[in-house]
Amino acid sequence: MVGRFFRKPPDQERQDGFTKPLPAAPAPSRPAAPRNMGVDAGMPDLVAERVNLHRFLLDKINLAVLDQMEETQLHNELRPLVRDYVKAQNLALNAKEMDNLVSDLGDEMLGLGPIEPLLKDDTISDILIVGPRTVYIERAGRLKRTDVRFKDEQHLLRIINKIVASVGRRVDESSPLVDARLADGSRVNAAIRPVAVDGPQVSIRKFSKRPFQLETLVRNGALPQGMAKLLAAAVEGKVSIVVSGGTGSGKTTMLNALSAFIPHEERLVTIEDAAELQLQQPHVVRLETRPPTLDGRNEILQRDLVKNALRMRPDRIIVGEVRGGEAFDMLQAMNTGHEGSMTTIHANNPRDALSRMEQMVGMSGMPMSQLSIRSQIASAIQLIIQLSRMRDGTRRVTAISELTGMEGDVVQIQDIMKFNRIGVDEDGRVIGEFRSTGIRPRFLTDISTIGLKVDMSIFDPTTRH
Repeated sequence: MVGRFFRKPPDQERQDGFTKPLPAAPAPSRPAAPRNMGVDAGMPDLVAERVNLHRFLLDKINLAVLDQMEETQLHNELRPLVRDYVKAQNLALNAKEMDNLVSDLGDEMLGLGPIEPLLKDDTISDILIVGPRTVYIERAGRLKRTDVRFKDEQHLLRIINKIVASVGRRVDESSPLVDARLADGSRVNAAIRPVAVDGPQVSIRKFSKRPFQLETLVRNGALPQGMAKLLAAAVEGKVSIVVSGGTGSGKTTMLNALSAFIPHEERLVTIEDAAELQLQQPHVVRLETRPPTLDGRNEILQRDLVKNALRMRPDRIIVGEVRGGEAFDMLQAMNTGHEGSMTTIHANNPRDALSRMEQMVGMSGMPMSQLSIRSQIASAIQLIIQLSRMRDGTRRVTAISELTGMEGDVVQIQDIMKFNRIGVDEDGRVIGEFRSTGIRPRFLTDISTIGLKVDMSIFDPTTRH
């Protein structure tokens, strides 16, 4: 059968032309492929071979017609090429493994090309594309360079456009920055020329197919069992929470884990720039911002969505991240019958989180004094969970702090639990311990009235958690 998407030599190529599958010639020299990518021990490293085979075929593919092919048609065209490649590389594959390799390669070509194997690897948390020739991954908190590459800049742009078009967004010279998401909720940020000097830059923050449970975070050492039980009781008891931390510290993961303790009879409204929260309740309304059109109109901001959410009869409002004037509307919601609402914010510590919140309320343009803003914050927010990404790549809850009101013109805040760093071991891993400060949070009285109990021994400052 005549191949339909492999280019002919230059002297034979036509506009729609394709050539027969290449004969079984020795494959080009292959750099070491990325290993340990989720392949079972003792089995052929098909993930690595998919990467190598995809790289081998890149120069032969007519990308212009790839999207027009049906899956079965593509598999029929791929099969003889894959068979020749496997024979040339002396790979010991049976018929089933061969079919799996063809199927997986077809998924890559109809999906997101060379990075498809990386997306399927559950051990990878971030994929960072630095131009068409360089792709990094983060695994277990460590960045590693892979041998994955794109054919050229146009190939990478085609993949970017495929991602953003699926969620109704666009990226071009007039709008070179874009936030989007994949079908599984993974967050995607892309920057292209002219703002990206060295070619398209893509950051993909992958999310687990199954949302992290708080117990999983406890097993991973992100927080102790006692701290987890306190947070679970706070969420169920409708304590308003802000999750604070730096980039990649696990704020969204924590928000997803905490959401499991929201009673299922409640109605939730989520507001995000790119929908990525994986809430585990049956009654969830998901709202997403919209960028402006080409003529600069019809933009929908987070602040617009927060205002609209108040008219949708929510029990709780969850904002993926506050970064502007929507902070004022979020505080208003928390103060007007939507206790238990949650959001995230970028900050280095709980006190900085309050300062940032204060600045963002000022960005709303409301004529409020500094004292009025601080009073709003103190009455709306009850708990701040501070997260940090350590030097060794691990993520931990470094503080749980409670807001206790105003004293003069200062918002009072007290730490309930903290993570104390002690040092690093021979392998560079951070050594530390979780300890309570001995202060019992004031909200315990409120949640006890609805039957929620917390073991008071977790607040013993002499106990190492």
